[in-house]
Amino acid sequence: MASTAPRSTGTESRRPALSGIRPSWHQRLLWATLEVPVSVDLENGFSHTPEDVAETVRMALSTGLAGVSIEDWSGHHLYEKELAVERGHAAVEAADSQLVVTLRAENHLHGVDDFDDTVARLSACGRAGADVVYAPGLSTTEQIATVVSVVETPVNVLVRPGVPKLSELTEIGVGRVSVGGSFAFAAYQALAEAASEFMHMDTYGFLDAASTGSALFQEAFPHRPETDTA
Repeated sequence: MASTAPRSTGTESRRPALSGIRPSWHQRLLWATLEVPVSVDLENGFSHTPEDVAETVRMALSTGLAGVSIEDWSGHHLYEKELAVERGHAAVEAADSQLVVTLRAENHLHGVDDFDDTVARLSACGRAGADVVYAPGLSTTEQIATVVSVVETPVNVLVRPGVPKLSELTEIGVGRVSVGGSFAFAAYQALAEAASEFMHMDTYGFLDAASTGSALFQEAFPHRPETDTA
């Protein structure tokens, strides 16, 4: 969502992200175009306190979203485990079983290579009522299998270098797999390569990919949804 605004992940605030009870034009277009449930990464809930995290989740619920995720990274540091769990529980309570709530342990994305603490956080998040638990940064088969075996809640895994193949993750028992921003960043790379070819190679080879892409676009979005832009 942030990069399509466009903004960088971590720079969005609660109001632009959710726009209160009335979603933004950008969100209404996205909501109307997609035929699948939409879940958003709410980062730290745009707040430090459990009460405000709950308010963020209630705002998300009012927009028609299907799911949200809340992480234990403040933007500058990891929350203490007890506070992280309180924040997660507040999110679950606010969702009132109407949203899929994913609670995240961010250790490995921020240089805290403490696997035992990660497992403890994920286990506590599960007990707090999370529908899914998620520790982006886990990469080895052993780590992932351990989390799946210890944590009773479905486990989400982020695809990144070193992560087992999708078929292997299925065999391990992973409940959900995310690609993060990888598809979008791969598209940016393709755009840069096409522009470089056009400007520096004096060829139009990118038109072949553009033709295929145009057909895919028409198949995916046969009719532009009618949306109120006011």
